[in-house]
Amino acid sequence: MKFMKKQYFGTDGIRGEVGQFPIVPEFMTRLGYAAGKVLTKDIKPGERCKVLIGKDTRISGYLLEAALEAGFAAAGVDVMLCGPMPTPGVAYLTKALRLTAGVVISASHNPYQDNGIKFFSANGDKLSDDFEFAIEAELDKPMGCVSSQELGKAYRLDDAAGRYIEFCKSTFPGDLNLKGLKLVVDCANGAAYHTAPFVFHELGAEVISIGVHPDGRNINEGCGATAPQALIAKVKEVKADLGIALDGDADRLQMVDATGRLFNGDELLYVLAKDRLDRGQKLGGVVGTLMTNLAVENAIKALNIGFERANVGDRYVLELLKQKDWLIGGEGSGHLLCLDHHSTGDGTIAALQVLAAMSHTKKSLPQLLEGINTFPQVLLNVRYKLGYDWKSDEKLAQQIAKVESDLKGFGRVLIRASGTEPLVRVMVETQDADIAMSAAKSISRLIPVA
Repeated sequence: MKFMKKQYFGTDGIRGEVGQFPIVPEFMTRLGYAAGKVLTKDIKPGERCKVLIGKDTRISGYLLEAALEAGFAAAGVDVMLCGPMPTPGVAYLTKALRLTAGVVISASHNPYQDNGIKFFSANGDKLSDDFEFAIEAELDKPMGCVSSQELGKAYRLDDAAGRYIEFCKSTFPGDLNLKGLKLVVDCANGAAYHTAPFVFHELGAEVISIGVHPDGRNINEGCGATAPQALIAKVKEVKADLGIALDGDADRLQMVDATGRLFNGDELLYVLAKDRLDRGQKLGGVVGTLMTNLAVENAIKALNIGFERANVGDRYVLELLKQKDWLIGGEGSGHLLCLDHHSTGDGTIAALQVLAAMSHTKKSLPQLLEGINTFPQVLLNVRYKLGYDWKSDEKLAQQIAKVESDLKGFGRVLIRASGTEPLVRVMVETQDADIAMSAAKSISRLIPVA
């Protein structure tokens, strides 16, 4: 079954443009019903199946929430609605409230015109491939409806934000606080607008918040982890000590120091690993992705701990962490997993762990990363002609081999296909940016362009 291709689910749930199939009300109602049918199969007689639905701040969230709620009710599933809530917040609440599953309505870092659906298990994990295949099998069947007596009910969880704020605070060492720190927190006009600033404030920091006025259409627009220029400018303007940027559903993190220097997920991953090692915690190793910067990999290996690369995507990082029984993993985009604190990537919690590392060592971020100079990465996206098979192109393979030989172990080449578009992504990483660009172009020009 694991080798079958899914029809609707991608690497991070179902995502697309609102109003275009499958992000339409009819499909979402059917999706809620199909998921409900799968979930109720394992419910014991006399028990009720309950799911939590959270969302980010996109205007389409109202539409999709109502459609999913109707589908779940038709399948006999009770629904708890928590309104806008970070994706990791939904994962936490699903587990804390002992619910059957959690559902997030979000397209993460995408513009507001997009939206999507992802599911969490009762343990706060991303649901398995088998579960997604089972939902797709149910979607192929006609939609029905249980009897009136068995219909699902809907409830509003009024204290969701407060519960999640307290959980985030609990992951910060009890003997530390953030007093004396001036922080700028950019919530990307997304789901963390009413949670993240309070977490840092209640731990003692002076907090200046930006990106906390969502209007349904401004999520990720010129702000947040995918557009950190606004954060950099604000940090300099108010002379803050640090800036923290989350994305629309608050599972990504980027940080900025007082000078405006930006620190990405790769660098923060090293900080998290080194801090745990210095405090004598059992680490085993760290999981990055195929895109993790080579300099960071070398630095982590220099700590005499393991390092493994997973496919791009936090779900694959999580799978490898579980396989290895390791705790720390992440990717350059800012998805950082600290499995000793949460079951999924959480931007707010990751920021707290970085702040704890700075407090433990009395060092700034540049000091914690002293000696680590990340290699320039050049990434070219080439839209190829339909029918082109880059894997069987001998000339392309020869050029890739030549570039790898020329780099002589001081860089690397990564070629991979987009999962959603006819694109080949050509990445070359080495110590010289000009060499990286020249090498990437020498490969990409051999790909027939659409």
